[in-house]
Amino acid sequence: MSTILGLHTRLPPKLTLAGALRRIFMDPAPGLSLVISPESIRTPSFVLRAALRPNIADEDLPPLPEIRDKNIRTQVFTHRSYFGRQTRLFEDHPDDPSSDNEMLEHLGDSVLGLVVTELLRDTFPYLRVGPNAKIRALIVGNINLASISLRYSLPDRLRMHPAQVITLKASLNVQADVFESYVGGLHQDQGLDAVRSWLRPLLLPYALESYRRVRKEYGLPPSGGLFPARKTPLSPLSANTPLEASRSMWLSPHPAQYSATVGHLALFNQCLQQESKPVEWVYTGSAGEGSKTTPIWVVQAMVNGDCIGCGRGSTKKAAKNEAAKEGLANLGVHVDA
Repeated sequence: MSTILGLHTRLPPKLTLAGALRRIFMDPAPGLSLVISPESIRTPSFVLRAALRPNIADEDLPPLPEIRDKNIRTQVFTHRSYFGRQTRLFEDHPDDPSSDNEMLEHLGDSVLGLVVTELLRDTFPYLRVGPNAKIRALIVGNINLASISLRYSLPDRLRMHPAQVITLKASLNVQADVFESYVGGLHQDQGLDAVRSWLRPLLLPYALESYRRVRKEYGLPPSGGLFPARKTPLSPLSANTPLEASRSMWLSPHPAQYSATVGHLALFNQCLQQESKPVEWVYTGSAGEGSKTTPIWVVQAMVNGDCIGCGRGSTKKAAKNEAAKEGLANLGVHVDA
């Protein structure tokens, strides 16, 4: 008998643990019986939760920022198996530092946690610490980071030991690790502001979806308690920030920037998803605006055959965001510009 995630399983002959997991969660076979133990009842529900899946198409994802430094970029995509170095060393020799991505992953994990904490503080300023921690855990969990990593095709760029390529590329942990490594590499290459500019619009839909799930855990309606975010952007801490002012100055300086680019679109999609209403984006003529090199896109947001928002912009994403802004107003949702 084996214990898997708090479930005691009686395995038929020659059934591996991997096969048992597939049967438990996907297609239990007649020969596999499950006994729920008292310990599993106390297991937090979010441990077994699937990846977050906000209603945002791949084309609406913020573009992956380029890491300019070639050496950092190479290190980001170098798995430790590529060089096969010892893993039990206390530290590397100064003349032979490790060239894999583990240190960048470690850095990226911390930077990601900071950016998500800022994002949640800006988006849900009245959220208590307990629910906030659960929401953050959903966003930065390996399952969710792996799904985002796959959408950017980051695992496909990994360098690893040839004998382990298939196994490692299919590993959820490896997929999540390379995303964190990219965050760490971008931070080392261009600094925290570059990371914020990418991650805040990327993770906002995931934050909204996490908020909805955790509210449901607390027995609350999905979005009834969403309070407006702080209207005045606050400055980040610096080394010279007076202690008296530090309590209200630790938020990111970029909330207005990400709201103006894709924030309305993400919130619009989220609102419609909660109401189970699909949206159709219909592109129309630009009435002679723009030019061949810089066209103007005009799009209508159609819901149940009705146009509830129209927008125009120099890119499809910008046009959709303007239409989403108008659509939110027609839905009675006020968003600060």
